[in-house]
Amino acid sequence: MNIYMWSGPRNLSTALMRSFENREDTEVWDEPLYAYYLNETKKNHPMKDDIIKNYPTDINKIIKLMSTEPHNNKICYQKHMTHHILEQTPLHWIENGINCFLIRHPKEVIDSYIKKNNLSESSDIGFPGQYRIFQKVKRLNRELIVINADDIYKNPEKLLKLLCEKLNIKYSNKMIKWPLGSRSSDGCWHKVWYDTVKLSTSFEKKINKNINIPSEFLSIYNECLDIYNEINFFNLNNEYQ
Repeated sequence: MNIYMWSGPRNLSTALMRSFENREDTEVWDEPLYAYYLNETKKNHPMKDDIIKNYPTDINKIIKLMSTEPHNNKICYQKHMTHHILEQTPLHWIENGINCFLIRHPKEVIDSYIKKNNLSESSDIGFPGQYRIFQKVKRLNRELIVINADDIYKNPEKLLKLLCEKLNIKYSNKMIKWPLGSRSSDGCWHKVWYDTVKLSTSFEKKINKNINIPSEFLSIYNECLDIYNEINFFNLNNEYQ
């Protein structure tokens, strides 16, 4: 089974990857399309040259790998950043797995992102790309599996059990707690982006804070908020309220 977990940056995505990697029946793949994305867009991300040099950039070869069923009846959990999907990126291959959407309120995404990188357009934080993939899955009449990072923060065991039920896999208590540190499965970009998760052993409790979006990002925020609200309507947790 291939699980395609679609998320934007700064969205609990690496912690959720840790959770699945701690299962005995699962292997993970950290951002398969990152090098392709950087090679195509020439975006000046931290460690850009190292990423392009050390990871595949040929989209056809990557698609073949992402679509292949894992060996030994294992689960292949693929952590995808939605902004890595460009207008010209083929999407036919997503029919070869189960597509899930991990969302987070854009106010929190923007607040976190601008501390690490330059934000120039909504596509930098993945909301338009996530919406495109969401709409394609919807057109395919596939079940829409949407989980909200806030719900994971509040009750990770409950949300992971609901998610496993939707995926038709057995829940494991090992998904709640994992070993400290980095993994061989982490992309080399962990040196820049994964400081917090490398110090974690579980889903940390969320610290509520007042966030004020700087005025220069308000148009991006409003665009992303509309997308967030539409996708969040299908939030898995809503089915069990």
